[in-house]
Amino acid sequence: MAAAAVQVPVAPRRRFWTGTPEVYFTKSIDNSRLVKVEDPRRTREMRQFGIALTCLFVLVMGYAFQHFKAIEYGYKIEALKSQRANLVEMNRALSLEEATLRDPERIDRIAREMGLQSPQAGQVVRMDSSMPESSSSVVASLTPVAVVSAR
Repeated sequence: MAAAAVQVPVAPRRRFWTGTPEVYFTKSIDNSRLVKVEDPRRTREMRQFGIALTCLFVLVMGYAFQHFKAIEYGYKIEALKSQRANLVEMNRALSLEEATLRDPERIDRIAREMGLQSPQAGQVVRMDSSMPESSSSVVASLTPVAVVSAR
């Protein structure tokens, strides 16, 4: 079945006057000769209001500045704590590596692999920091040292 298009008649809009008609008359007013008189009480009130508003603004901005600086310093402190923890861990790792590199057995093993041998008697010269008792200056002196074998 086909649907039939039904048109509903639209009533034309009627314009009615409600009330009396308004009539406007223009009247030119010359205010050029008027002088505004300052009200001292109103001026004082506005000045006090401006000062109070300025004080409030300064207080709010000071609080906001302190608040944001505290947050910023908190972030900096946390970053520095993290950096310190990393440095402490690196220091521990480097101390451990230094201890393994200074191990005398390791040094002796590497020296023997390179073909080095223990020093013979008279090959080691000890440099003492104490000055000899003679009054003349000494550039270097030879002192015999006993040889200590690692084995």
